[in-house]
Amino acid sequence: MKRILTYGTFDLLHYGHIELLRRARELGDYLVVGLSTDEFNCKEKKKQSYYDYETRKKMLESVRYVDLVIPENDWEQKLADIERYGIDTVVMGSNWLDSNRFNYLRHHCELIFLPRTYGISSTQIKADLGGKLLT
Repeated sequence: MKRILTYGTFDLLHYGHIELLRRARELGDYLVVGLSTDEFNCKEKKKQSYYDYETRKKMLESVRYVDLVIPENDWEQKLADIERYGIDTVVMGSNWLDSNRFNYLRHHCELIFLPRTYGISSTQIKADLGGKLLT
């Protein structure tokens, strides 16, 4: 069984997220999603999610491509997650391609960066909704 792992905040779950999850799952037999906790988002990533962790977790668990959702509490847990869940491949969006946050994992498993889905992002959705909410 080939096990895949990806990480993210998955706030305002949208088509781009679903495409990432679908493509990641196609690379293996079992998909683990490391979901950033509210504390990690605020403290380390310096961003605020619209939905809280438990709500985002429930949404991800309802996606048929996802087999398991685990909390992402900090940047340093990735090697422990790879070992604990028997991960063969870590998959991330191409926006992380040149980041030292993931490149070191190449020594421990396969690392794949998938192109982002064109024309959609949580940042853009928030900006679009912000403008519409003001009118």
